[in-house]
Amino acid sequence: MGKKKTSSGNTSKGERRSSMKTSGLYVSNADKMLRKLDALKKGKDIVITIGNPNKAQTNKPFIKYKVSGRAYTKYVLGGSDMKGSRNPLFDLGNNS
Repeated sequence: MGKKKTSSGNTSKGERRSSMKTSGLYVSNADKMLRKLDALKKGKDIVITIGNPNKAQTNKPFIKYKVSGRAYTKYVLGGSDMKGSRNPLFDLGNNS
């Protein structure tokens, strides 16, 4: 086993909050959803957190659902004309 390295500088006392933790502060749920819809329009994938429909899983009160931006833009551009096409947002909570 090698020697332990000693710190060459100051060590943080951990007194102040990191600015990374405050990035979502003061942003309403409506603003978050509008940003996610804008990202979908650009073809980017998003993740939506919803309440778990299976109440028997008490260790998982929420689940994350990934929506493909590619599938969404494909639906928007020609989805109504395509046979059997569905809006990917309507499949939230379904396991298909």
